Amino acid sequence: MNEKREKTERVLGIYTKLMRGDIVNKAHEAKEYGVDERSIQRDIESIRNFLDLNIEQTGVVNSVIYDRVQKGYRMEQIYKIKLTNSEILAICKILLDSRAFTKKEMEEMLRKLIECCVPQNNQRLVADLIKNEEFHYIEPRHKTVFIDKLWDLGEAIQQCRYIEIEYLRTKDKAIVKRKVKPVAIMFSEYYFYLTAFIDDDKLREHFDVINDSFPTIYRIDRIKSMSILDERFHIPYSSRFEEGEFRKRIQFMYGGKLQKIKFRYSGSSVEAVLDRLPTAQILDETDGVYTISAEVFGKGIDMWLRSQGDAVEMVE
Repeated sequence: MNEKREKTERVLGIYTKLMRGDIVNKAHEAKEYGVDERSIQRDIESIRNFLDLNIEQTGVVNSVIYDRVQKGYRMEQIYKIKLTNSEILAICKILLDSRAFTKKEMEEMLRKLIECCVPQNNQRLVADLIKNEEFHYIEPRHKTVFIDKLWDLGEAIQQCRYIEIEYLRTKDKAIVKRKVKPVAIMFSEYYFYLTAFIDDDKLREHFDVINDSFPTIYRIDRIKSMSILDERFHIPYSSRFEEGEFRKRIQFMYGGKLQKIKFRYSGSSVEAVLDRLPTAQILDETDGVYTISAEVFGKGIDMWLRSQGDAVEMVE
């Protein structure tokens, strides 16, 4: 009975290592468990048989193969599921450059990303490549922890439930109360934003466009308190808010009416302009001067145009 239990523990131990992405060496395992290599080989065959039977139930194909370079057995599917070194490095760099979270949150997320998504034998390398940038990471000045609020807002959006918020307004630092229909969460220039519709007609009187059919934008770290209500709202499918299309046309998260602009660009990189304005189209090019049109929302575009100096000349 004791021998059977030891075998079970041994097989489960080897299986756990394989699922974790480790290399299993027969000689090493035989020494660790005090058995001969033939026993380890039988254990590996048992795991292979189990994985073959499991394909029908899960639809996931895992196979234990011998890696001649590593001189051991590994789970092939693990390396297909987990991110490559290049992919996880790119994600970590983007996350660090976002500067969206407190230093403690950022360090925790990076650690989890590496531990969960990178094969164990590559984790140290990835950690070393981001170590310096992580050490010098500068957190946002608001120092607000709001990551759980993102999920709560996501659920409210998915369930079409009204929310009530207390919001720190930018222009006068006043705390205002709003009851809104949340429709999307977006990220831009270091901050997460909630886009939501306001039903209150009195508040809408102060809008630049009174019958504005597009949502108001709130910086999520400025939401001081929030309640998700039982009351639900309905938006017909044909009128649903498409954040992808909205995002193409908004700069610096400034709301406002939809407008078409046309300008001439004489700078060194028209590609950067087209990347910055996803709706931009080149209408003409003469001697390195491009005439460009684009659809944008609100006044945020004015900030970008001014930042280009003499390289931009407005046409209309």
